[in-house]
This record gives sequence, C-alpha cells and structure tokens, in this order.
Amino acid sequence: MDLDMARVRAFVHTAEELHFGRAAGRLAISQQALSKRIARLESQLGTELFRRGGNGVHLTDAGQRFLAPARQAVDAADIAVAAVFGDDRPLRVDVWGHLYAPMRTLAQVAAHAGELVLGHGRELPSVTTALLHGDIDAAFGRVHPPLPSGLAHRLVRLEPVDAVLSTDHPLAAASALRPEQLRGSVLRTPGALDRLDFLHRFVDRFGIANTATSVNLGLAHFLAEVAAEPRHFSLLPADVSLPDVPGLRSVPLVEPTPLYAWSLLWRSGNGHPGLNGLAAACAEQAGRSRWLEYDPARDWLPEPPAGGPGAE
Repeated sequence: MDLDMARVRAFVHTAEELHFGRAAGRLAISQQALSKRIARLESQLGTELFRRGGNGVHLTDAGQRFLAPARQAVDAADIAVAAVFGDDRPLRVDVWGHLYAPMRTLAQVAAHAGELVLGHGRELPSVTTALLHGDIDAAFGRVHPPLPSGLAHRLVRLEPVDAVLSTDHPLAAASALRPEQLRGSVLRTPGALDRLDFLHRFVDRFGIANTATSVNLGLAHFLAEVAAEPRHFSLLPADVSLPDVPGLRSVPLVEPTPLYAWSLLWRSGNGHPGLNGLAAACAEQAGRSRWLEYDPARDWLPEPPAGGPGAE
C-alpha cells in the first residue's frame, strides 16, 4: 500500500493538535481540505483514525497505533527532500525579539556555522508558523511555552539583564540594584505587556506595580523615552550596546540577577545538514564564553530548565 504523504502529514498534525482548525492552520489549508485528506486516508486504510463527538476529537485505537510510525514517515520524507538540496542550499535562519538584538549572539557563531540566509520574522508566533510551513530552517530568540507541536529547541545562552534608566532617576547613582528596589518605579515596555513574556514575568516576580507602554520604533527611540521620564526604567541584556542617548544609564541587577534565555528553534525532522553545524557552533561558543552559567541561588530565570540550563 502506497500512502499519500500529504494525507499522512494531515493525520499527524491533527493527532498532535486534536483540533481540525489548528491543524489546518499549521498546514496552511482550509479545514474542509484537511477533513478530505483525513477521510481519504481512513478510506485507504479501511479504518477510522479519529473519533469525533461532543467532547472534541480523539484518536481511535488504530489512530494511536498509527501515530508513531506516521511521524517517522513524515520525518523521513522531510529528510529525503532536504537531502536533494545537499550542502548547496544555505540554512534559512530567522530571529525574533529584535529590540534585544538577537543578531549580536548569532553573529558570534555565524562564521563557524556555514552559509546562512536571514529571514524577517518579528515575533515568536510568526517565526513558529514559518518553521512549520518550511519557509525557514531554524530560528533564534527567547522561547517560551506554549510552543506548537513539531518544534524542537535548545538553550544557547543565558544573558544577564541590566536596568536602564534616566540619569535623573533616584536610583541612577547606584553601582548595582536589586530588582525589588525598582518596585516604586515604572517599567516602560516596548509594546503590550501581555505580549512580552519576559517582562511580564519580571513584573509578577518582583512586584512592579506600575508599567507604561510605548510603540516599538527601535531601540534609540524607546530608550529616549525612558531617559525623558525620571521614574521610568526598562530592562536590556547586558551585552546590548546602548545607542547615543543623552541622560541614560545602565545599572547591573543583582540578588538575584535576571537572565534572558536565548534558544535555537527548529522543526523536528528537518534534515538540513547546516542545522547540526549551527547547533555545534552555538555549543562551542557557549563553552568558550561561559554562556550557560546558572546558579539558582544567585540568578533568576522565569522558567529554570529541568535538569539544568543545557537541558532545554
């Protein structure tokens, strides 16, 4: 029996989502087209793979048995297609979290990772969609749940975060600050707080009651707004080069030091040979530069990875 891989892929996505609408979105097809693919696969196999009812969509016993080998078949098909391109096609890499300058880190490993072509994603959801559709091969930025099924990621760097504030701020003269000392200040955010996972978790963890929202028009514009308000502050990774904005100061945070986690993200089953090269280059640079040092008694991570930073 020769199986149609488009139908098998439709089954795998639907089994992972247990929701026809979400699975259709991942495949960039209509829900009607998805249902037809599933129905034709079930007809070909001579058995139902899903049970549809008032309680949603569930796998039948046959569907549960079919899922693991179906995933393997889809991954093998993706690897076979990637092998056609060999080493000739550059690895397509996208980034997100642009205000925090992800290219600073990627640039330090790019020379050892083979030929790269950069994409133009602006936020994690758009990047994950591009990965699932096969428009890009890998992405780099801060990963946080929930992630769609079918994606894998690896922690690459943990970067200390500084407080950036006006030189007129009452705490501007400090050589270092504890996050709790900022409770009486206003956290300025480059967008809606509920869309900025790291800042949202920082506010919740350290009791920052007051926030102010800006429009993200670039780092220089954003920091000029921070410098203009004596009670405002924001957070930036310590390695970010500050633009030439008058009246601005960066102060390290301690006890604990917040860490911003950068990860490499890719679609499971992507067999592009450049992926291994990029992951290896990131690991080598992390070892040289001590990028993955983490002490829970000294540092704060919104989601400490199970088994240590290297386990994510």
